[in-house]
Amino acid sequence: MISRRRLMTGAALGAGTGLVLPGCQNLGPGASGKRLIVDAQVHMWTHATPALPWIPGFTPQLPEPLTIERISPMMDEAGVDRVVIVPSVNISDNYGIEAARRHPTRFAVMGRLPLNDPKGAALLPAWKDRPGMLGLRASFFSKESQTEFAEGKVDWLWPAAEKANVPIMFLAYGFVAKFGPIAQRHPGLRLIVDHLGVSNAMAKEGKLAQGIADLVALAKYPNVSVKLSNLVNASLQPYPYRDLNDHLQRVVAAFGPQRCHWGTDLTLSFARATWRQRLTHITEELKFLSEGDKDWIMGRSILARLNWS
Repeated sequence: MISRRRLMTGAALGAGTGLVLPGCQNLGPGASGKRLIVDAQVHMWTHATPALPWIPGFTPQLPEPLTIERISPMMDEAGVDRVVIVPSVNISDNYGIEAARRHPTRFAVMGRLPLNDPKGAALLPAWKDRPGMLGLRASFFSKESQTEFAEGKVDWLWPAAEKANVPIMFLAYGFVAKFGPIAQRHPGLRLIVDHLGVSNAMAKEGKLAQGIADLVALAKYPNVSVKLSNLVNASLQPYPYRDLNDHLQRVVAAFGPQRCHWGTDLTLSFARATWRQRLTHITEELKFLSEGDKDWIMGRSILARLNWS
């Protein structure tokens, strides 16, 4: 187990290095002093239309759309103040932008663009001009996308996003180590690792410890932070997912709470836990966290990283 001293040393290092990038702010709790709760990953979508079609071959994660009207009371019930919308089944960013336009203090968006088309670089200087748009989400989940990554077809993205000051959340189960050279070559590029870089399949195959080791190795790069998200699927146990405790303590010690962001990916494991349970997993069950740590992890850190005021 990691000592409290080592955990706080990691937190201090994270505070000293992780929040000096362009666009980052030191954002505290709201004026009321209440802890601000921000879910750093939720998919939202509406019914498919000609203007908002599904990606061919993809289906929604839930039978019914997760719309603005449906999610708002769910947020209130769980105690979630804000949500970062990560488009998934619908390649268009338009619905997320509509949510952010209607409720700018509740919703923001990490948009998508084709990663294998260098012409996308021309879009990045004005990327964040749209309502609620804070950055990009890049997924390397399919074999095709991983092959394109390995062949260098995505190499155009990193310098273009760095120059435009567009942060990137990236999904790369089992090969987050490959992002170390990218972080080193582009120190001004804010890279955010999705889901600890691990999956349910890795947990079942006994590869979780190695995946966490690869993740922790990225902590030396101040421009890399990590989402403590999709934890329900990373665990092989029911709530409160105690098989993750040592892994999470190691991650927080390495990155510091200022570079750790709570998120749920709620719709991917909707039946396994309530939104409230996913929240209390961090705020009540992880005894190694101080109240100040929780303030950062549960909201302050992602607001600062994405410059969401």
